Amino acid sequence: MARATVPQGGSSSQKGARAVALEILLRAELAGQYADRALDAALSRVALDSKDKGLVTALFYGVIEHRITLDHIIDALATVAPSAIEKQVRMILREALYQLLYLDRVPDHAAVSEAVALSPRRSKGFVNAVLRSFCRNGKRVTYPDRETEPFAYLSVRYSVPVETATHFCRLFGMARTEALLSAFAVPVPITVRVNTLRLSREEFLVRVPGSLPTKNAPYGVYLPADAPLHTLLESGLCFVQDEASQLAVAALGATRGARVLDLCAAPGSKSFGAALDMQNTGEVKSFDLHENKLSLIRRGAEVLGITSLTAAAADARAADRAVLGEFSHVICDVPCSGFGVLAKKPDIRYKNINDAVGLVPVQAAILEAAAPLVAEGGVLLYSTCTLLPPENEEQVAAFLKKHPEFSPESFTVGEIQTKGMLTLAPDTHGTDGFFIAKLRRKKG
Repeated sequence: MARATVPQGGSSSQKGARAVALEILLRAELAGQYADRALDAALSRVALDSKDKGLVTALFYGVIEHRITLDHIIDALATVAPSAIEKQVRMILREALYQLLYLDRVPDHAAVSEAVALSPRRSKGFVNAVLRSFCRNGKRVTYPDRETEPFAYLSVRYSVPVETATHFCRLFGMARTEALLSAFAVPVPITVRVNTLRLSREEFLVRVPGSLPTKNAPYGVYLPADAPLHTLLESGLCFVQDEASQLAVAALGATRGARVLDLCAAPGSKSFGAALDMQNTGEVKSFDLHENKLSLIRRGAEVLGITSLTAAAADARAADRAVLGEFSHVICDVPCSGFGVLAKKPDIRYKNINDAVGLVPVQAAILEAAAPLVAEGGVLLYSTCTLLPPENEEQVAAFLKKHPEFSPESFTVGEIQTKGMLTLAPDTHGTDGFFIAKLRRKKG
């Protein structure tokens, strides 16, 4: 089983890091907070150095990502019923088992002893017994049988609910589902788009040793783990954007002088990419429903030196052609279930996949509002970060049935050619799971 490398601090500070991670995990589970928000809020309040914050982050996301697997181990080794294990004690065991299984720079004895130290007095013996039993058995994990219990096997092996494993198998088959879930478990490198108003991608690659060009996105770069990300972002040399999202902007095809509307813009990466493709000419309007997110877009544009962009609060479902006029390009990167970004947002894997269709009417309403805003001969780009057909191909098919004035348009991005609709996935393209549809409005 693959083990991750994390920053290593001193033993006393690591004990503090484990306690902090435990506290955040318990709070996030109790309050039902989004993982990234819970972590960011907690780290802003604690006095830990960067190495220890790195350990907290690794423990926090690692325990969330592997929760089902870790609980399977706990329940198999415990001498009491699963329901009899207190929440705090279960979380302590999850944290310790995650270190034993997945972290390569934390000694086994340290993970065990610190877990015992964090435990309530009445549970110290129990925690010690479970963890030492796991170590004595060679840290082996016994999974359900792949042939006779395929959905249970996938659930425990890749830490997804049985319902999600079942749903994916019905869509993709067993072999492809396992390939997808395995790819979702691979650590994702930070990907940026180079600010070509300032320098070329080739110049950026020379400036940042160890960086690599993305395979298909023309201005994308994979950063090494030790890259000075904060400095690069603050200097306006690049902005964070996954390759899949960059490919959506490339498919849009905006050029000098275009008029672009981004209906669900925050945090702004597609708007920024379009503005760069237009060489800071023309006009980019960036809308988002939430006023508090607009400052991110404005600040990002300012740092990048983009002057062609304006941001405003608006409900994408009620966009008004009479007020806004027509646009040569309209981007609908709609709210979605997120079942394409499990690698980056591990808490999404525990969402009820059967509830994903709840956003389909919202997506349809945004498309309906966008249609009249596209000028004759213009482009409507629809995108999601999910792999589920009701939010992707089926959504576009329903829209085209109601709007014969639009039709899919073939596009090529890097080495990828498509007839108007493209599904990207981590196992086939090395990107987020992502869907792109390019629709052209007919003239006349």
